[in-house]
Amino acid sequence: MDIFRRHHVSSYGSGARPLVFSHGFGTDQHAWQYVAPAFAARHRVVLFDLVGAGDSDKTAYDFTRYGTLEGYADDLVTLLRTLQLPKVVYVGHSVSGMIGVLAAIRAPELFERLVLLAASPCYVNDGDYLGGFEHADLEELLGFLDRDYRAWSDTMVPNLVGGDMRPELVDEVLASFSRVDPAIARQFARATFLSDYRSQLAQLRVPSLIIQCADDSVAPAEVGHYLHEKLAGSTLEILNTTGHYPHLNAPVATISCMERYLGTIRASA
Repeated sequence: MDIFRRHHVSSYGSGARPLVFSHGFGTDQHAWQYVAPAFAARHRVVLFDLVGAGDSDKTAYDFTRYGTLEGYADDLVTLLRTLQLPKVVYVGHSVSGMIGVLAAIRAPELFERLVLLAASPCYVNDGDYLGGFEHADLEELLGFLDRDYRAWSDTMVPNLVGGDMRPELVDEVLASFSRVDPAIARQFARATFLSDYRSQLAQLRVPSLIIQCADDSVAPAEVGHYLHEKLAGSTLEILNTTGHYPHLNAPVATISCMERYLGTIRASA
């Protein structure tokens, strides 16, 4: 199967440094519409859909392969090798942040930097670690999703996007969630929210920018500080915004963080 069709790859812009954007749970590459174009004048921008999302080839979805995030990380490595790009700056939102970490551990030669936007290695509170959810509450949440994905989306999305997002953007995210096959959404949610990759963070050797929101119930600011402590060569930025989608409700601040970081790469190159 053609990998470009499988992931509905799109690309625009120009420049020596490619930026590859990967979306989070329930959305697709269109979630980057307020951020990615800002970089097109100086960078090649590459967007793609995770298998099972957006306009990806849904027939390529394998419930065994995508039972964990490792399947998505394998896809990312394969995609980057097929694209034959120079080392990329990879921008991953939410679960795609950790997909990028796993891929960069396996194939560091493909990555120049990672940008981890509202990412988390573990969503469950564990002793001193504040992941955002108690295990029982998370199981209840996933049980609700299993029973009625549409009702779950209607309940969850307003909490995920935060109180300062414009209503039309909430509707946009809801529409994106509604396009996901419920069976795929159920499995992807469990692969995401029940994952724990804290023990693998020390293996990452690719420098990273961590962008976390000040008030995010899914990936609290404390998670950003944890990642910064565990990831060698990382930089932490906390945005003064609420919710889990800073690229939607705070695109200007998100772009500014990324531009500052990319400027430091140019200065040190």
